[in-house]
Amino acid sequence: MEMYMEDYLEKRPVDEAKVAAHKERMLGEMCAYELRELRKSAGLSQVELAGRIGVSQRQVSKIENGDLENSKVSTIRRYIEALGGKLEVECLVGDKRLAIA
Repeated sequence: MEMYMEDYLEKRPVDEAKVAAHKERMLGEMCAYELRELRKSAGLSQVELAGRIGVSQRQVSKIENGDLENSKVSTIRRYIEALGGKLEVECLVGDKRLAIA
C-alpha cells in the first residue's frame, strides 16, 4: 500500500515545539564544539584558560558543554578574548538591529 507524505503527517503530526527545542539544543552544542576547538587550537587546557579568565575549570567545562544560557556574558567575553577573539552582542527587534556590546 502506497502512503503519501500528507497521509503520514495527518496520522503523525509534527510537534513544532519539540522541533524548535531540538534545533536550539543542537545550535548550542555546535557553538560549544566550536569554542572547545578554538581553545584546543590555541594550545590551552581548560585549566589554563580558566586561570587566564579568572573562573574555575568547571565553568570553562560548562561553557564548552553548551551551558551558555547560565553563563555570564562577561565570562563568555573573557573566554573569547583569551583566544584572541571579540564578542559581539546584537539585539534584533523587527527589522532593526542594535549593537549591545
